[in-house]
Amino acid sequence: MQALDDIFVLDLSRVLAGPWATQILADLGADVVKVERPDTGDDTRGWGPPFLRDPVSGEAGDASYYLCANRGKRSIAVDLATAEGQDVIRRLAAQADVLVENYKVGGLKKYGLDYESLRQINPRLIYCSITGFGQTGPYAPRAGYDFMIQAMGGMMSVTGERDDLPGGGPQKAGVAFADLVTGLYATIGILAALNQRHRSGRGQYIDIALLDTQVAALSNHAMYYFISGQVPQRVGNGHATIVPYQSFPTADGYLIIAVGNDGQFRKLAEELGRPDWASDQRFATNAARVVNRTTLLPLIEAETRKWATDKLLAVLEHRHVPCGPINTIDKVFADPHVVARALKQEVPHTTQGHILTVASPLRLSDSPVSYHRGPPLLGEHTEGGA
Repeated sequence: MQALDDIFVLDLSRVLAGPWATQILADLGADVVKVERPDTGDDTRGWGPPFLRDPVSGEAGDASYYLCANRGKRSIAVDLATAEGQDVIRRLAAQADVLVENYKVGGLKKYGLDYESLRQINPRLIYCSITGFGQTGPYAPRAGYDFMIQAMGGMMSVTGERDDLPGGGPQKAGVAFADLVTGLYATIGILAALNQRHRSGRGQYIDIALLDTQVAALSNHAMYYFISGQVPQRVGNGHATIVPYQSFPTADGYLIIAVGNDGQFRKLAEELGRPDWASDQRFATNAARVVNRTTLLPLIEAETRKWATDKLLAVLEHRHVPCGPINTIDKVFADPHVVARALKQEVPHTTQGHILTVASPLRLSDSPVSYHRGPPLLGEHTEGGA
């Protein structure tokens, strides 16, 4: 048994935020049918290189971007602009528990596939719309993409090096942060609505916006502003309210040191040969260290530069001072803990036999995630597919 193996999801979403949500639902056992445009399909199928290559012909197949967010689903090719295609969606929606879409506001209404239309044939339907700016407000008609949302939602204002340092300036996150967080919030909303339906017997409409989720994800930065009235600034790899909590140079690279309390700082000071720091009133408490960061950080850097990365890592780990290397992606998947946690999985694939995928981080003891189906080919299950 899987947690959601009695749930049927109709996925009309493309790119990342919606497909990320529906992939999570598929991981948990839901039967997810991905509806795609004939001939072209999801835009991300072409967002490469790299592409999968047909093992016989060598022709380019789907891009890695598409593969990251669509395992566990079936794909059908349907032209929503035709009466026949619209009828197919209505018939599927009549049976569905959940529908996820990320068309522009009002985009499906002209086809009679909006929530108000479909709830008439299926009052139990949970209908989740994902857009850049939501269904209301002055920006509602606009298209929204992750990069611009990271900028508008404040993420880039607190990401990157300070303006007065080399390489300073706003930066986007290295992954599509706004899209991924939106996918997670959409999943949470869908699960909440499913639970509510157990009691009410009715579905409901879920309005999820990339800008809303990005602003919500400002978390401690937003509260910093609310409480202090000061606008948070970029601090590079540092932390606005915790010191030391950043990367430090070593003799052969860098090491992240993330001191979360005064006891850990005392141990760090001892291992670096400077136990006096722990009793220095400028550094004894985190609040004092934040105020005096420009004095303390160069002192720490002078000591960490004397150590090889691996040696300092081993010493600090032994004293339970939180620290870690800065791994490239290849080193991530070679890390013994990542290997032990089986975060690299194989999934079936129609042309390749199998492909590698990143495992779900969800570990449910009684209803574990399954990897029985890989990302589908375009329209693979349109007629009589399994």
